[in-house]
Amino acid sequence: MRIATWNVNSIRQRLTHVLAFLKEAEPDALCLQELKCVDADFPRAEIEDAGWQVAIHGQKGFNGVAIISRSKLEDVRRGLPGDDGDEQARYLEGVLPHGSGVVRLASIYLPNGNPPNTEKYPYKLAWMERLAVHAKGLLAHEEPLVLAGDYNVIPEPRDARDPAAWTGDALFLPPTRTAFRKLQSLGFTEALRATTDAAGLYTFWDYQAGAWQRNNGIRIDHLLLSPQAADKLGAVSIAKHVRGWDKASDHVPVLIELN
Repeated sequence: MRIATWNVNSIRQRLTHVLAFLKEAEPDALCLQELKCVDADFPRAEIEDAGWQVAIHGQKGFNGVAIISRSKLEDVRRGLPGDDGDEQARYLEGVLPHGSGVVRLASIYLPNGNPPNTEKYPYKLAWMERLAVHAKGLLAHEEPLVLAGDYNVIPEPRDARDPAAWTGDALFLPPTRTAFRKLQSLGFTEALRATTDAAGLYTFWDYQAGAWQRNNGIRIDHLLLSPQAADKLGAVSIAKHVRGWDKASDHVPVLIELN
C-alpha cells in the first residue's frame, strides 16, 4: 500500500499537479492539505473521473484537508475532537482496506503558530495536545494507523538548511519540538527517520528569496506510524522534483510504502 501526503497550497490552482502526481506515483491514498476551498468548490468531478474516491473537509479561503483514495474511505471523521468551538478544517480521518485488514489514515494540517507572540501560538500547542489525546485513543485499537500531513514542525536542526534562521519561528521553537516528541513517544514511528539519518532532506521551500533555487528548505511534512503500521514500512521517498514543476506548491509530496 502506497500512501502520500502533500500540502498543495490551493487545490484549484494545483489540480493539474495533483492529477499528474496521481498518475506518476500511483498511490493508494493521497492526503492533501491547505485546500483553500469549501467542499462544494473542490474539483471532485475531475478527480473522480480519473478513477479516484474523494473525502473532503474544506473551509473557505484557507485550511482544508482531503483524502484521495482508490477505495472509498469508511468510518470518516471530520475535525479533531477536543474543542467544539474550533471551526478550522485541519483534520480528516478514515479507514481504508488493506489486505485482509484495514489501515486507519488521517490527513493533518497542523496550525502554523506564527507570530509566536500572538494567540496563534497557544492555539498551535493546544491543537497538538488535542492531537496527542486523540492519537492515544486511536493507538488503543492496535491497528495500522498513519497520521500524515503538514505538521508545521521542524523536528531537528538537520531538518533545516539554515536552522539558525528559524530559531524564533513557531515551527522550530522548543515547545513545538517538545510537543512533537511527546506525540511520537506515545508509540509512533516517524517514517522518514526510520529509514535514514541523512540531513538535507526537505519538503518545503519558500517562494521568497530564491529558496528553491538555493535549496534553502525545511522538512515539515511527516508521516507518523503506529507500531502495526511501522512493522509494514518499506520505502520512504520525497518527490522533490515536483517543486520544480511550473506554478508548483511550496511543498512536495512524501510517499511511503506499507507491505
